[in-house]
Amino acid sequence: QLQLVESGGGLVQPGGSLRLSCLASGVTLDDSAIGWFRQAPEKEREAISCISGRGGNINYADSVKGRFTISRDNAKNAVYLQMNSLKPEDTAVYYCAADRLFCSDRAVDFRYWGQGTQVTVSS
Repeated sequence: QLQLVESGGGLVQPGGSLRLSCLASGVTLDDSAIGWFRQAPEKEREAISCISGRGGNINYADSVKGRFTISRDNAKNAVYLQMNSLKPEDTAVYYCAADRLFCSDRAVDFRYWGQGTQVTVSS
């Protein structure tokens, strides 16, 4: 019965920043790993980051390492993705996903998904 609501996307110039939020309802997130994925036009879905239920395990794709930061606040049932130094190649629909497991880069391992939010990086 976990529901995820994603927000924070928009249009930003190269080098700019955005902060995405993933808010949960129905079930608390402290027992769930949360992954962030993105899908650009004409491309397959790509795993970009993941954080374990208690925050002890964090992963980043090489394409975003050093620029993106994932964090969570279990008291607020929220997970965040801070995106800095954005590039046109980051343009995609961004999704958060959850399941009761350790971090994975495979979309099939996540049972619950948000609706997605569009991020466009363009000058």
